[in-house]
Amino acid sequence: MSEAILRLDAIRKSYNPGKPNEVKVLDGAAISVAAGEMVALVAPSGAGKSTLLHISGLLDTPDSGKVVLAGREMGGLSDRKRTEARRREVGFVYQFHHLLPEFSALENVVLPQLANGVPRAEAMARGRELLDKVGVAPRADHRPAELSGGEQQRVAFCRALANKPRLLLADEPTGNLDPGTSGLVFEALTLLVRGTGLAALIATHNLELAAKMDRVVRLEAGKVVAG
Repeated sequence: MSEAILRLDAIRKSYNPGKPNEVKVLDGAAISVAAGEMVALVAPSGAGKSTLLHISGLLDTPDSGKVVLAGREMGGLSDRKRTEARRREVGFVYQFHHLLPEFSALENVVLPQLANGVPRAEAMARGRELLDKVGVAPRADHRPAELSGGEQQRVAFCRALANKPRLLLADEPTGNLDPGTSGLVFEALTLLVRGTGLAALIATHNLELAAKMDRVVRLEAGKVVAG
């Protein structure tokens, strides 16, 4: 069994705790995602998928429970240490690409690396390599507005993986695309994940794409259950 890159144990999260309008979102959720594994997270809107992803990626903190990332327990870390761990270990992809419109596709992949102190020449080479893997290298110098929706999302994947994270978290990464483009974009994502051996937890409503992953889990009544 490969090393567990992400492990959540007994995660609980409520909003407005202790008040009449308290909402329990996660109630003992637990999941483990191994290196090289793609796990589909399926649940209806409002069930807590985004909350689970945000806690997994250190964008939010649970009320109780453990978050273990790359073998290190994240509880009790300072905000600065959590930010460092997130920047080093986690890549995010959302339904909308959120590319910077004034920069080219290549620049969008290069900038996160420069922010992490990677030399420019090395960052450029890494950016071109990733764009080539997903078939967008010929469009490297185009700005997002000049790219198709599928091309934009593939650039977003490359940006998420630019700093060589060990965990990829994706929230409906093909939800804004037509079925044909969704399939092509998912193939690109799979290629990147398999090529790097990182762990991937991908929230999706698309059951056809979910079935192509290594494992499907569902979020029901605040708990993670086998799909």
